[in-house]
Amino acid sequence: MTARAELHGDELIARRHLSAAPDRVWAAFTTPASIAAFWGGSHARVPAGSVTVDARPGGEFALDTRAPDGATRRLRFVYVRLDPPRELVFDEPVTGLRTTVTLRPADDGTDLTVHQRRLPPELRSTRAVDGLAAILDALAAHLSENGDPHDHSA
Repeated sequence: MTARAELHGDELIARRHLSAAPDRVWAAFTTPASIAAFWGGSHARVPAGSVTVDARPGGEFALDTRAPDGATRRLRFVYVRLDPPRELVFDEPVTGLRTTVTLRPADDGTDLTVHQRRLPPELRSTRAVDGLAAILDALAAHLSENGDPHDHSA
């Protein structure tokens, strides 16, 4: 299964079923090495050493994305709410973009929804839709490749 993403005005919603328990998905969204492994999706690379995480309300996480042409961009987000392993809310302070990550247990893993609100005009595009879907597909691949041998949900 691949991610499904839809753009509605200034909102982007993506959904993906993951064959991993919610606590593993949560850890992937809050651990520097895991963020580096999937955040760039298929369109960018995230150098592992560039990711910092302070997972608490008011804390930040930041990372560098490196495009295939070598262009590097620093991304910074501020945590608004953390309700492990159910919901993670963070803002991008420059644009005001708010992202809500919702994890719902499913019989064989986790149903993930990523809802982005207040998209700046440059992110209201097919490229942004495809980019978010690619990130969630990369997350699924990362979780599959790095499964816990004691966790039978992956």
